[in-house]
Amino acid sequence: MDIDEARTLFSALRAKESAVPAEELDAVWTALPTVLVDDVLGEWKGGEFDTGHPLNGMLQKAGWYGKTFHSAGDAKPLMMRGEDGRLYSDTELGKGEASLWMVEFRGESTATMVYDGQPVLDHFKAVDGRTLMGVMNRKGTGPDGPFYYFFLDRV
Repeated sequence: MDIDEARTLFSALRAKESAVPAEELDAVWTALPTVLVDDVLGEWKGGEFDTGHPLNGMLQKAGWYGKTFHSAGDAKPLMMRGEDGRLYSDTELGKGEASLWMVEFRGESTATMVYDGQPVLDHFKAVDGRTLMGVMNRKGTGPDGPFYYFFLDRV
């Protein structure tokens, strides 16, 4: 699959209102380019792909807005929208915040968010200049998953 096919399939899977096969997301992931830490700095609004992962729906229910990356050492993985409409970093749910590193995942080094208080890694690849695809990986997950798949749009 080339990059244009990957972008087209990404858009189609993102628009789906039913379950998305993880295998199709893996094919898109493989075709997308890696990113550097500096490429992901900024504020991002998030969404998820429904693959049947145990986390599906839970972040939205908790009020998840997205992620904010101020610097490599200052990453906020769980930006939530409060009842008053204001954004805040939910350090209780996230067990702290996070940092950004270049980490190898599936044979490629790409920008990855490493959570401070739990064994969780969010790997990122570029769909285009304003959209990232993410794969959440955690200790105990095998090489074939199950992974939590999500996307981020630059604000």
